[in-house]
Amino acid sequence: MADFDAIVVGAGCAGSVAAYELAKAGKSVLVVERGNYAGAKNMTGGRIYSHALKEVFPDFEQQAPLERRITHERISLMAPDANFTVDFMSDAMNVPGQDSYSVLRGPFDQWLAEQAEDAGAEFICGIPVEELVMEGSRVRGVRAGEDEITADVVLLCDGVNSLLAEQAVGAARPPASQIAVGIKQTIELPASVITDRVLAGSDDEGAAWLFAGDATKGSFGGGFMYTNRDSISLGIVAGIEATMTHGKAPVYQMLEDLKHHPAVAPLIRGGKVVEHSGHMVPEGGVNIMPALTGDGVLLAGESAMMCVNLGYQVRGMDFAVAAGMHAGREAARALDAGDTSKAGLAGYVAALEDSFVMKDLRQFQKVPAFMEGLDRMFCGYPEMIRDMMNKMFVVDGSPVEPMRKQMMPIVKGMGMMNLFKDVRGAMKAL
Repeated sequence: MADFDAIVVGAGCAGSVAAYELAKAGKSVLVVERGNYAGAKNMTGGRIYSHALKEVFPDFEQQAPLERRITHERISLMAPDANFTVDFMSDAMNVPGQDSYSVLRGPFDQWLAEQAEDAGAEFICGIPVEELVMEGSRVRGVRAGEDEITADVVLLCDGVNSLLAEQAVGAARPPASQIAVGIKQTIELPASVITDRVLAGSDDEGAAWLFAGDATKGSFGGGFMYTNRDSISLGIVAGIEATMTHGKAPVYQMLEDLKHHPAVAPLIRGGKVVEHSGHMVPEGGVNIMPALTGDGVLLAGESAMMCVNLGYQVRGMDFAVAAGMHAGREAARALDAGDTSKAGLAGYVAALEDSFVMKDLRQFQKVPAFMEGLDRMFCGYPEMIRDMMNKMFVVDGSPVEPMRKQMMPIVKGMGMMNLFKDVRGAMKAL
């Protein structure tokens, strides 16, 4: 007889939600987390879309340690000496189920773990799972420290750099071209100062801001900023291969330069860095997704590469929450049926295929390759926009030419065919 009905490896969004669903269904669940506490190893820009969380915790707004509701969306094309920003706000972003919130993963992940514990799940923290217990091709449990712990089903939610996915389902290491490295600082500032600087309506509201161009020195990737209650999350996500092959600076230098860019420096002036962290980010989406099930095992969250970067939107936490929910529910059904083989766990894959998770990941499966090849977005278009805006807004007493004569040389310098090709590529990828 197994020690537990289920073992969950990893106490991030996917792992804790899966454990919550299993415990709520009356199953004995053990969560093994290598960090000293849930959230200790997690790093993110810090935003969660509410729709997935509402499916699990309908009243999470009154319970979860949320920071600010995102009411401003900002996207910037950043040149070394200029910045062009689109600032969007809409009442539609305030509708429950369509809203999103900034979060700090330490307290947020601990809250998720508490929900699972209250439902009956057990947690062991500070111990890495070094390998799986196998019986032929079937997963029977885990080896953590000196202990061998068995279960009828194991759920792998141990992140992008999973040490167990290969053993469980034969997953190959993702190529460097499909993985990015993220680095983030949390910068402490008074709540009222943040509110004023991002033009938020109150200390409960904030902004999400993405940067392309000089943020990564013209290479594939971008910068991000999210407002918390009394701090700002500021960071860089840069493609590993792009940074290695033609990057002009290491990632830590990119972040330091972003902090000193004239568009960003006033936002964080007087702030105190209270956290510095790094994380690998899967950006290949469904193209690098491993098998989601095997005999006695399920994969969810970043260990299943459930993340997508669209340039104007970055998603991963809502995928992880939804995948954890379906993994927990379907694992419980398989346990009730007495069949946790790959075939018995097929309901998990079916549930994901029927949900936004796989539908969205498939919809955007061409985006990673398109974005990786769109060099002009990171070095070219920011400078083109800068030159066009200078023509529009800089007044020096010289006679003004017709707008067409001012703009056409700048556009032609980029190349009309290049513009057409990139617009056509974006339409096909998105």
